[in-house]
Amino acid sequence: MKRLLTFSLAVLIVFGLSAQDSPENMLKRLEDNDTIQVTEPDTLSTQASEPYVSKTIDIEIDENKVDTTRIRFGKQKVYIIEKDGSTAIEIPEKDDDDFDFDDDDDDRDSDFTYKRKPRFEGHWAGFEWGFNGFMDPNQSINMKDDLKYLELRQGRSWNINLNILQYSLGFGTDKVGLVTGLGFEFNDYHFRNKTNIKVDNGVTVVDSFYINNNYNVVKSKLSTSHLTIPLLLEFQIPTYNDKHRIFFSTGVIGGVRLGTHTKVVYEDNNEQKDKVKDDFNLAAFRYGITARIGYRGLKIFANYYPTALFEKDKGPDVYPFSVGLILLSFN
Repeated sequence: MKRLLTFSLAVLIVFGLSAQDSPENMLKRLEDNDTIQVTEPDTLSTQASEPYVSKTIDIEIDENKVDTTRIRFGKQKVYIIEKDGSTAIEIPEKDDDDFDFDDDDDDRDSDFTYKRKPRFEGHWAGFEWGFNGFMDPNQSINMKDDLKYLELRQGRSWNINLNILQYSLGFGTDKVGLVTGLGFEFNDYHFRNKTNIKVDNGVTVVDSFYINNNYNVVKSKLSTSHLTIPLLLEFQIPTYNDKHRIFFSTGVIGGVRLGTHTKVVYEDNNEQKDKVKDDFNLAAFRYGITARIGYRGLKIFANYYPTALFEKDKGPDVYPFSVGLILLSFN
């Protein structure tokens, strides 16, 4: 029955466009009379000079709903519904601007829906601020004996990280993946004692010039900058609404030294400043171990570099670390 009605309607629409009755009126009469009527199209004689007019009719048969046939011509749609042995034809009224052939009149649900698969987004890009420190070969933060001159003022030894690029790769889920990117690390190491460092015979040693002259040293620091590239494995734990997640990541950070300088501010009748740009035998390349954890506005990082700050046998044997907060995330 459904195939016959579909064929009949298609014949009526294609060949009866020029008839006086509109397709809507004809379909209504078919529904009222419960009969099938075949109308012969009028023969129109066209001159060679007259334009040819063609109209396109779209017919769609819903494969999923076997009891419903849907036909569309222009912006009008027609439903042929077979249920409990009876057949009904419906021509719903709908404004042209609101027409959507895929909408269902009863529940307004679409037959075909597309939902984007969530992507994994890691946590690297952002602005970080923290404190620097040194460890000796025994992993102690207390500088003793020949390393005493490297004792730091922790409150003024700052670590600033500006991570500008990030790329995330999920493992088929949005909760676990790898994170890499690019960033810049800036470190200030403020010395507690009235000393600094210098290179003597190719080796970095303590500079006791300011102590020997009994200068009042206001500030003495070593500043470094590095280009950093991370490789992190990150896990994310959804909370009750999945909008905010707890994340934890760990991995390695490679670094390339960009610049190094020392600066001493002291008083000799008036304030003096000594600033020296040199590499001071700092290692050109290094790698570090990092761990990061956070939830919403509270995010913490910790970095430790098992490679010595200075080249082997060319300076003191100390290992830098930093701990701080992730103040701003760019993702």
